[in-house]
Amino acid sequence: MYAVIATGGKQYRVQEGAVVRVEKLDAQAGASVEFSQVLLVGAGADVKVGTPYVAAAKVVATVEKHGKGDKVRIVKFRRRKHYKREGTHRQPYTDVKITQIVA
Repeated sequence: MYAVIATGGKQYRVQEGAVVRVEKLDAQAGASVEFSQVLLVGAGADVKVGTPYVAAAKVVATVEKHGKGDKVRIVKFRRRKHYKREGTHRQPYTDVKITQIVA
């Protein structure tokens, strides 16, 4: 069984036992989180598509860890104008392990 959930402005295809890296969640490591915005639930040829969400469906997961992604350089530059700005960014994330899909 698999599902498509929406969290953090993105959509993720998940199945039980998988570890998924999502946008940072406000939960402690080891805590249980519940995703109620389920867009699709499928099991073989049986697929339920929501409009926009599947009614009474949810995905339960546990928070594995929090972290930061790779460093990305940001550069603003104007040639011949003596203008250059450099910066970096590391996006925070949360790894969650999918424990249950309720459809």
